[in-house]
Amino acid sequence: MSYNYREAMKLENQLCFPLYAAARNAVNLYTPLLKPLGLTYTQYIVFLVLWEQDGITVGTLGEKLMLDNGTLSPLLKKMQQAGYIERRRSNEDERVVEITLTEKGRQLQQQAKDIPLQAAGCVDFPREKAEQLYTLLYELLQAQN
Repeated sequence: MSYNYREAMKLENQLCFPLYAAARNAVNLYTPLLKPLGLTYTQYIVFLVLWEQDGITVGTLGEKLMLDNGTLSPLLKKMQQAGYIERRRSNEDERVVEITLTEKGRQLQQQAKDIPLQAAGCVDFPREKAEQLYTLLYELLQAQN
């Protein structure tokens, strides 16, 4: 069978499109939940990492979130200006910047505690399929690295 570029060029045949559209829809589900807290989705996922492991480097945060420094730096600057985090140069290596939550940043976790459950309630998807999708998406991410 020969390669049919006309079929390959159809939007419906692109794996990237449903991934893109589903990711946008998922992020959009969080918007009304995060708006009362004054957070974007990207700030929220930064908090998820910091609430789990406070006092990490920008590099480690970027690895966990799969974001580069160019994306993280302005985001962290805004979060610092809002009083949620502190950024400090490491005593051992001044090229390394460490991120720690302030008391305000730690307290925000209590205000955000119901967001995962609320977001899950917005999607009518069987738990078993959601778990399969989760596994497949992480397999895809690992295959790309």
